Amino acid sequence: MATKTKHDPQLNLILEARHHNPFAWLGLHQDHGQAVLRTFLPHAGRVWVKIGEAWEEIPRSHPDGLYLWKGASLPTPTPLRWEQDGKLHQAWDVYTFPPMLSEHDLYLFNEGKLRQAYRMLGAHIVEHCGVRGTRFAVWAPNAERVSVIGDFNRWDGRVNPMRAHGSSGVWEIFIPGLEAGHLYKFEIRNRQTGHILVKTDPYGASFEMRPGTASRITAPDTYTWNDQGWMQDRAKSDWLHAPFNIYEIHAGSWHRGANNSFLHFRELADTLVPYVKDMGYTHVELMPVSEHPLDESWGYQTTGYYGVTSRFGTPDDFRYFIDTCHQAGIGVILDWVPAHFPKDSWALARFDGTALYEHEDPRLGEHQDWGTYIFNYGRNEVRNFLVANAHYWLNEFHIDGLRVDAVASMLYLDYSRKHGEWLPNKFGGRENLDAIQFMKELNMMAHEEFPGALTIAEESTAWPMISRPVYLGGLGFSMKWNMGWMNDTLSYIKQDPVYRRYNHNQLTFGQLYAYSENFVLPFSHDEVVHGKRSLLDKMPGDAWQKFANLRLLLTYQMTYPGKKLNFMGNEFGQGREWAVGGSLDWSLLDTEWHKGIQNLSRDLGHLYKNTKALHELDFQPEGFAWIDCHDADQSIVSYLRRARDGSYVIIILNFTPVERRGYRIGAPDSGKYCEIFNSNAGIFGGSNTGNGSGLEAEPTAWMGFPQSLVVTVPPLAGIIIKHNQ
Repeated sequence: MATKTKHDPQLNLILEARHHNPFAWLGLHQDHGQAVLRTFLPHAGRVWVKIGEAWEEIPRSHPDGLYLWKGASLPTPTPLRWEQDGKLHQAWDVYTFPPMLSEHDLYLFNEGKLRQAYRMLGAHIVEHCGVRGTRFAVWAPNAERVSVIGDFNRWDGRVNPMRAHGSSGVWEIFIPGLEAGHLYKFEIRNRQTGHILVKTDPYGASFEMRPGTASRITAPDTYTWNDQGWMQDRAKSDWLHAPFNIYEIHAGSWHRGANNSFLHFRELADTLVPYVKDMGYTHVELMPVSEHPLDESWGYQTTGYYGVTSRFGTPDDFRYFIDTCHQAGIGVILDWVPAHFPKDSWALARFDGTALYEHEDPRLGEHQDWGTYIFNYGRNEVRNFLVANAHYWLNEFHIDGLRVDAVASMLYLDYSRKHGEWLPNKFGGRENLDAIQFMKELNMMAHEEFPGALTIAEESTAWPMISRPVYLGGLGFSMKWNMGWMNDTLSYIKQDPVYRRYNHNQLTFGQLYAYSENFVLPFSHDEVVHGKRSLLDKMPGDAWQKFANLRLLLTYQMTYPGKKLNFMGNEFGQGREWAVGGSLDWSLLDTEWHKGIQNLSRDLGHLYKNTKALHELDFQPEGFAWIDCHDADQSIVSYLRRARDGSYVIIILNFTPVERRGYRIGAPDSGKYCEIFNSNAGIFGGSNTGNGSGLEAEPTAWMGFPQSLVVTVPPLAGIIIKHNQ
């Protein structure tokens, strides 16, 4: 316990770790023409100051560790030497360094406009006044005192209290000699209550391995990128008309190493990237890799928004993974969670003893479903924290897109709430106006500063213009998940084929809104957990029908308008639900049917990429036309997909286990046609029934087309037919 003194109230504040402005008293000052050096080293035995070339001992003026020197002028910063734990240490007095943060940056931050706030806040190894060390900065406007604590000062909040930058709420300190690897936190004393909180760094770039929660000082980025060609091409890419086939993965359970250990990012780069390229995917989407304490949260309960999780390696390891993807022609999308954050006492929750990042009122500030806090999007510094975080991933890691989680929960004040459990906006409505403004700002930033980078909304309601530009009144996202199509499709395919005829509209309804947004067709992780069963296990019937239905489902997805997303395991028919605690069941590929699903996924992926008609006009009605959407009795749909140059393919899907021979469909042109894909092919595990000998159009008008084809449609299968021009 610190010993108080009656003589100097400033000293008492230092001893009690309550001083709001320690730089005003500690360090080097002038008193009646004399230099006065006060240094507080409570764990030191003896202390010396360097005067010229000699070291002069500083007398201890208080038993708790205050050392006071008076005399002629001293250099700034001031060199010190001290004895501690039987060792001699040498550095510079922390409190003889001037501030580093600029008033301009502080102003922009308080206005919510400092897009690279991560360069100002957090811990950064820098050179200051010719001395190398680490600068710490944190936003805690309701603190009486903030200190950096760590393994370098015995986690003692008395040793390194920070300076406050006026009314900005930002605290700063430069500690000389501190290098990468040290662990640290912030100790915060609330101004109103005096309560002490110990918090991890909101802008921390690295963290210790769970269950530890401390931030870790990281070395400056020295990674040498080799993806210049990719980045240049991305900036001028026409992604609206390009193939977009996403492989969604959880980095911790795609594959496991020896003893069920995680693969590190570099190991993932060496194994995942060749697999993704071989399978014909264009992008990888990573479930959140920002730091989180609980594996079972899958990363969606984020505590370190700026930290690459230590589970899989260092920030540079992650850069290597992305660089490897880019050099292989694979884009990287990051799952990003700005909708909520967990209540862990050591993280963002009640950060400075008040509702700082969240709302005070639980009707605005808490998600009942997830037991988490909601960001206060109306507060400039909070909005800046999130927009700068998006900037950080896009800028520092060359991320190609952000899939924004739980957008619906941000848009609506009454999301998952009963009457009386929410507060209306200033106009009396249910729309979260602050969140809407945040999303617009986010999307404008991403598209302005990172050409070719995309933002994708996971949004499950009918909110209009999600993927339309802000200047046209939209929210500005590049694309939106088509949850309606996904729900209708899975609801339909899960039914016994006998009953599908009565629900035919679930296949056709989606065309009524298919071009109202830029849609992604997702079969994501959410559809294969929590008792929903794997895609394969959702399918009705015996084993043959289950596999045939899954082949048909994947064919339907890859030929329907919209970009594509599949969760890992879907591509080979994982049998059980996804479980975060282990690897996918790769041994299933030793069986013929699972290998067949993988072969189908691979062939579909490459066919989709190489067939312009299957991707160029995904977002325009000109790229799609029904041939027949009314054959409910036989549960067959047929349609055209067109490219910008007029080329096309014909898709026929049979959702019953009955083979249809002599099935006539309309065709645009005379001449020969050929079957270029058949989900019933033997290599996929089917029976090889199809149209392998080729087809010739007949001059019989049918279904509004001048020509027609008579085809064999295999059971529970899809075929793709191309005109031989």
